[in-house]
This record gives sequence, structure tokens and C-alpha cells, in this order.
Amino acid sequence: MKQILFFILLFGNAAWAKPQYTNALIKEHSPHLQQHAHNPVNWYPWGEAAFTKAKKEHKLIFLSIGYSTCHWCHVMEEESFTDLEVAKLLNDDFISIKVDREQYPQIDKKYQKLYTKVYGKRGGWPLSVFMTAQKEVFFIGTYIPKEEAYGSEGLLRLLPSFVTLSKSKQAMSKAIEKHKKQIQSKTLHLPQSTKLIDRMMLALSKQFDVKNGGFAKRPKFPEASKIALLLDIYALNGNKKALSMTEQTLQKMAKSGIYDQIHGGFFRYTVDEAWQTPHFEKMLYTNAELIAVYTKAYIMTEEKLYKRVVEESIAQMEEHYMQGNVYLSASDADSEGEEGGYFIYEYLALKSTLKYKGWKAKEIEDALAYLGIEEDGNIDGELSQPHITTDVVPPRVEELKAYLRKVSSKRSFPFVDKKVNTAWNAMMIKSLFEASKIDKKYLVLAQKRLAALLALMRPKEILYHQTLIGKVPTQKALLEDYAFLVDALITGYERNYDEGYLKLAQLLTDEAVSKFYRDKHWYLSDDGIGAYADFDDRYYTAALSVMLDNLVRMASLTDNLKYNTVVKESIEHTGAVLQSNPTSASKLVDTFLHLEKGDVIIHATKQKLLMAQKEIERIAYPFVLSKVQESDAYLACKTTMCFAYDKNITKLIENIKKAVQ
Repeated sequence: MKQILFFILLFGNAAWAKPQYTNALIKEHSPHLQQHAHNPVNWYPWGEAAFTKAKKEHKLIFLSIGYSTCHWCHVMEEESFTDLEVAKLLNDDFISIKVDREQYPQIDKKYQKLYTKVYGKRGGWPLSVFMTAQKEVFFIGTYIPKEEAYGSEGLLRLLPSFVTLSKSKQAMSKAIEKHKKQIQSKTLHLPQSTKLIDRMMLALSKQFDVKNGGFAKRPKFPEASKIALLLDIYALNGNKKALSMTEQTLQKMAKSGIYDQIHGGFFRYTVDEAWQTPHFEKMLYTNAELIAVYTKAYIMTEEKLYKRVVEESIAQMEEHYMQGNVYLSASDADSEGEEGGYFIYEYLALKSTLKYKGWKAKEIEDALAYLGIEEDGNIDGELSQPHITTDVVPPRVEELKAYLRKVSSKRSFPFVDKKVNTAWNAMMIKSLFEASKIDKKYLVLAQKRLAALLALMRPKEILYHQTLIGKVPTQKALLEDYAFLVDALITGYERNYDEGYLKLAQLLTDEAVSKFYRDKHWYLSDDGIGAYADFDDRYYTAALSVMLDNLVRMASLTDNLKYNTVVKESIEHTGAVLQSNPTSASKLVDTFLHLEKGDVIIHATKQKLLMAQKEIERIAYPFVLSKVQESDAYLACKTTMCFAYDKNITKLIENIKKAVQ
């Protein structure tokens, strides 16, 4: 309930009394930082001012990293950051810094890597880092309760103990040494693509949940990059196991609770193995990546369920996450003080209402059972999160869905984080371009959204990372912004052959290499933070893998083979994960296969390419590009040679199939 009051206060939905406390975050634009602007903790934003103050006052640093729709961030705030006892401990001996991970993913990545190094497992949010004024970390954790709980000592004990620790130079040095970051670079001998596919299939088969689909136990994320890789492996060599794992996962997700059966769109993850009980956040990036994957699967299989998921998910993003022709970042899990409150339903209330509306008893039971709405629901034993329970569709289920949408519409939609993030918008725009293979109306929509994004986030030819609607962007773009925007531009070019898209893609590609690639390493930003980019696809596809894949395609589209040299150098010097843990870097595996197998580029006039678009997009080989060239026929080329020429696109495609076997 407290969180709702903050949103009312901060976003002007109602008049409210002047808050008792205000700190330096009040001047920040980040919704996450604004949520903490009236905590009694004397928060500061990330910056030299905070570290200078810590040095001057001989205080320690408490760094808290989270984001606006993070459930456990809200819990830690309510327990501790609004608590006067905790606030006094922090204000007396610490300089407290709040970071929005979506604003500064490079800072988050740097300390998440450190967490993994210290504990041998992934971290999460909130991330709690304690360090000296010289940025030397001596303790790192995630959620920390106010008092001892969940196996943690609690802030009331930890904070005084850190102050005591700081008074002993020897003890502090020992703690710092434990947390020192060590980076080792090893040159990788590039594997053969066939052996890599075999290793990847073996590893993914071991991870695969044969009952429910997916590749983890719990929490269970969609991991779109793994699904996309499996589709490409199937396209390359006809591996039926790859297609089977893909289809089982896509169908299970589409019928389960991770997919919003009533309104469309995917929740971020589920807390169970069967995809039934979601954490009710909806993220723009989750839906963008899954829309692209379901589109790809539909093109390959013509399964109508996949098409429906694409259409419903796009409609949901347009309805609740679009403003001013650009997309907003995410929505919270909570509604009206209850997690999932907007999306869950009570069996007896629905049964009574439908009976009153004249439904027959069997119609009610069949429709509710189909959507998994039961008396002993799957949420807290009373409420139900809709999920499909059978392949037999009852006659009035669409009427029931429409009624449930009316029920939800009378509730408060969860808080929407109104940040406009360049990378995530670009992901969504790329997915719209992909979805235009299903329906051309999405091409018009993609072009409109891309134009709006560039107007807002690339004024005066300078690319920015994020802003709020109505605010002038100030934070310069990160590697992920360049990577996903170039990806969208290339995908857009392949749909409309707008030369402006290709020219801008090349310009941004060159800017990215100049800004973020140094000494055969890639950095997440060029602001001196020094966070290395990596290939981890856990939450969404790694920006570095996307950037390297962009370079492979740009080499083919511009005949600049230096791009491929950068890709090879990058993988050789930082791609050891291909050997050590390839399943954590599925997009990198896909990019490596792309580099090794090579593009097929179809050249023809714009008119001819548009006429042949349906035939081209149904070529099984996954690495096909097309480029405008004045010619009286179709020409098929690899990176350094051409191998087929024909006025008939069908005959040309037959030659392509022979060439890539």
C-alpha cells in the first residue's frame, strides 16, 4: 500500500501532504530513484560528489542497486529504508548511494560479476554493496532484512559491525582482499561449428525440462536466446531434437501462467517449474524477444498458436506500454497492494456472476476449468492465475475472457515505469519488423516507432540511453543501445530496403566500435567505469553477442571484412565461455555459427526483392540477407564470391539450397 502512496505523490495523481523527508534523489529523473526520494535515508545518486563526501567525512559507502518494478527492492525499502533506526545508522556512518540498474546497467554488471565471483552463483536485485570511499568492496549481498531472517544477520547488526571493521586496518584489508576482482584473459582456439553444435545440444538436452519445457527449475525465465539458437540449429541441419525442445517450450509457455491468457503478453518469469505461477512484472524486453521468437517459429511451422501469441502480445504492448509513439519500460507486479492483483480471479465470485448472467452450470464449469480458475486456486489457495488446462476449447471461453478483461479494467493497472530505454525500444521495433512477415500492418507500425525513437533519443546525431517522456535525454548511449538499435535497423532494412536504415546502421556500428572496443575487449560504456561486456543471456540477450552478430551482417551488407576481423578477435580473446559454459551464452554460439557458416546475400533491384520477399523469408538456411543492387536478375553471393544468377527466384533458391548443404 505504501508503494501506491508514493506513486500518487510522485506522479501527481492526487494532492498529498508535504513529505517529512527529502534527499538528493529528488532531483533525479529515474522512477526508481524517485521512489526513494522521500526516505529518511540520506540517499545520493551515483557520482563523484558522493564519493568525495565519503572521503572528506571518513565514511563508508553503501551502494544499493535496484529498479522501479523490483518486488524485493520494494520489500527492502519498506522494511529498512523507511525505518528511522536503520536510517540513523546509515546516515551517521555511511554515504548511501542509490543506482537504477536500468539507468546504469554497466555499474550493475560490474558488481553482479563480483557477487558471482565471491559466491559462485548469480546475484539479483536489490544488490547491496558495502565499500570504502576508495570503492574497495568489503561486503556484497542482495536483499538484506532489517533484522535477522532468511539466514542473514540483518542490517541492524551488520551496519555497526562494518563500522567496527573499518577501525581495524588489518581486518578491513582482509575483507577487501576477499572481494578483489580478478579478470583473466585467455586466447581461445575457435572450435569447429559441428562440434560446437553437438556440445551445445548435449548440454541443452541435460538442462531441458522434459515435462514442462524450458531450461531451468525455478525461478524459470523464458531464455529466448536459447530458443532462437535451437531454431537456427534445426534450420542448419534438421536436428529434430532441437525443434522438439523448441516447440514444447513455446507451447507450454503459451498455454501456461507465464503468458497472460486474458490480456496478452508475457510476465518476466515464474516461481515454479511448470510455468504456472508468475512473478507478475511485465518487461518490454521480455515481450520483445519472445515476439521475435514466436514469429520465427510460426514462419517455420505455421502453428496458429504462435501467431495468436504474437498478435496479442503486440496489442498488449501497444495498449499499456506505448506513449508518444515510443515504448515504456515495464509494469510492476503489484496492483492495489496485492501481488498480481490485476491479473488474478476468484472462482466463487465468477461462478456466481456468470450464473446471474444466465450461463448454464456446465458452460460455467467448462469455461472456468479450461482457464484453470478453480475453487482452490493456484495463488494463495483461493485466487487463480489463468492458464490453459486442456486442448479442448469450450464454446464460451472467448466470452469469459472478454468478461475477465472487464473485471480487470475496473482495477488499477500496475504502476508502469515510464522510462524510455533506447535498447529495449529497439528490441521491440526489431520484433515488429519481424512480425511484419506475419502481417504487413506491423511494418508500418515498426517504421513509425523507429522514427519516433530516433527523434527522441538521437537528437543532433547523438545517441542517448534513456529518458522520461517530456524530459530531454542527457545520459549518453551504452553498448546495448547501439547493439539493439543497429539490430533493429538491419532487420528493418531487410523488410523495406530503405537505404537510410543501412547507412545509419553502418554509422552507428562504426561509432560503437570506436567507443566501446579497446585492446580486443568490449566495454559496456565509455564513461570510465571500466565494466567489461560479457556474453551472459540470462535475463535478456547479451548486448555484446548482438553487436558481434551485427558486425557479421554489416560485413556482408557493406563488403567491409574488417568487421569480421573484429568479431574473430573478440571471440578469441573474450569468448572462452564457448568452451567453458556455452549454454549461458546462446546468442554467442549463434553468432559464432553465423560467422563460420557465412551469410548468403541475395542481390536484386528493390522491386524484385519486395516481390520475392515471401519466398526469401521461407528459405530454411538461417543466415540469409538481401541487398538492393541494380540488376536484371537475382544474384546469390557469399561474403567473398557469388555462386548463382537467375531471373527466376524459385530457381535461385534451389541453387542456394544446394550451396548451403
